[in-house]
Amino acid sequence: MYRLILYYLIALLLLAAVYSFVGLLPFSVVELAFTVMFLISVCWVSNMLFAKVFHSPTNVESVYISALILALIISPAKPIDNLPFLFWAGVLAMGSKFILALHKKHIFNPVALAVAITALVLGKSANWWVGTTVMLPVVLIGGILVVRKIRKFDLVAGFLLMATLTIGAFTLSKNESLLVQAQRVLLNSPLLFLAFIMLTEPLTTPPTKNLQFAYGALVGFLFAPQIHLGNFYTTPELALLGGNIFSYLVSPKQRLMLKLREKIQIAPDIFDFQFVSDQKLDFKAGQYLEWTLPHQNPDDRGNRRFFTIASSPTESAIQMGIKFYDQSSSFKQKMLSLQKGDEIVASQLAGEFTLPKDPQQKLVFIAGGIGITPFRSMIKYLLDLKQKRSIVLFYSNNKAEDIVYEDLFLQAYHQLGIKTVYTLTDLSNIPQNWWGEKGRITPQIIETEVPDYKERTFYISGPKKMVDSFKQVLSQMGLSSHQVKTDFFPGFA
Repeated sequence: MYRLILYYLIALLLLAAVYSFVGLLPFSVVELAFTVMFLISVCWVSNMLFAKVFHSPTNVESVYISALILALIISPAKPIDNLPFLFWAGVLAMGSKFILALHKKHIFNPVALAVAITALVLGKSANWWVGTTVMLPVVLIGGILVVRKIRKFDLVAGFLLMATLTIGAFTLSKNESLLVQAQRVLLNSPLLFLAFIMLTEPLTTPPTKNLQFAYGALVGFLFAPQIHLGNFYTTPELALLGGNIFSYLVSPKQRLMLKLREKIQIAPDIFDFQFVSDQKLDFKAGQYLEWTLPHQNPDDRGNRRFFTIASSPTESAIQMGIKFYDQSSSFKQKMLSLQKGDEIVASQLAGEFTLPKDPQQKLVFIAGGIGITPFRSMIKYLLDLKQKRSIVLFYSNNKAEDIVYEDLFLQAYHQLGIKTVYTLTDLSNIPQNWWGEKGRITPQIIETEVPDYKERTFYISGPKKMVDSFKQVLSQMGLSSHQVKTDFFPGFA
C-alpha cells in the first residue's frame, strides 16, 4: 500500500519534470529537482533525529511520501528564496509524528499540519500546484487505482459528494455559474489529489466504513472555498486538519510496543507468534492490526504489514498466524528470525469482519489456508464465553499438513456444536485415511452440509481470488450481497 502511493507520487513528479521542460508548468526542471532533493534530505535527517530522541522506530516509506507530497504542493519556483519555508515544512511534518502524538499515535496529517503552521508563522502558503489542468489526467487515473487497491471508496465518495454539494449550494446562492465553478474546482484545485492521497492517509483514517464516509463528508464540507469565519477562510490543509480531529476522537488510539513471548511452528510453513504488552488491547474478534517491524535493507514491500489478530479478546497474549514461503519478503524473513523478547510495533486497529451482534443469526464461515485466523479468534472467543451460535465452518487447504487449530475446532464442536467441514484441494496428495472432503468447496457440498444456507450470513476469508470466486458462487446460489461478508485489509489484496 505504502509503496504503491510512493510510486504514484514519483510518477507525478516525473510527469511534472517533463511538463516543466516543455514549458507547461511555471518552473524549471532544475528548480523542481532541487526542491524534491532538498525536502527529501530535510525530512530524512529530521525523522532520524526525532526517532532517536523519542526512541521510536522509523518508517522509510513515510519519510519519502511526506517529502514528495510537500514537493507537489509547495511551488518549486525560486526554491532558493523558499529555503526557510521548505526547511520548516519538512521539519514540522516529521516532528508532528512524534511530538503531536497521544498514546504514540499522531493526530494530524503531517503534511497538512506542516503547511498550516508555516502559513501562520512564516506567511508562506502551499499553492497546491499539483491541482492544475495538465496534471489532472494522471492525478485522476492514478488516484482511482490507489483507492481501488486500498478500498477506500466510501471515504473518497463522502468527501467528493459533500464538497460538490457544498460548493454547488454556495454557487447557486450567489447566482454564479455552476459550470464555471465546476471547471475551476475540478481543473484548477487540489480536490482530487487531496481526496486520493492525503485524505486516505491510513494513520488518520477512522476504522469503519460509516465513520470513513462521515470523515470524508466533514473534510468535503470544510474544503469548500466559500466556508469562512469572518475574514478567516478555510484552506485544503485546514479542512483536512479539522477532519483529523474528528477521526482521532472516533478511532482506536493505541500504538503498542509488543514483545515476543513465544514462536510456535504449527504447520510446515506456518508459525504462531504470541506477543505481550503492558497495555490491554480492546478489540473485537476478527479485527486486524498494522504491524511495523524495522529491519535493514527492506525490500520493495517495506517494513509494515496488516495481519488479522488470531487470538481472542479473552486471551492475554496478542497472537497472529503467518504463512511463510520459499522466497518470503524481507519483512517475513525478519519475523521468522525474531527471538523471545524482541519487539514489534502494532497500531491501526480496524476491521468490520466481526461477529454480528445478534447471537441468533445463523452463520457460515469459509476459510482458505491462513485465512482461518479471524475464525480462530471468533471461535475461541465464543468458547471462552460459552456462547452457542449456529455456525458451520468450511476450511479448505492444499494439503492435510497445512491444517492448523484443529484441536480448537474439535473443542468447539463438542462444547458449542460448531461443525467444521475440512477439504483438501491437492488431489494428488490426499492421505489414505483422509476423512474429509476432496477438491474445492462446491455448491453441492454447501447445500449438503448446510441445508438452510439461504437463511445464513456467509463470512469468507482467504486469498483474494478465492474470496472473489466464492462471492460469485454464493450469488449464483441465490444469496444477496448483504448475506456475504469478506475479510479485507490494505495490502492483503
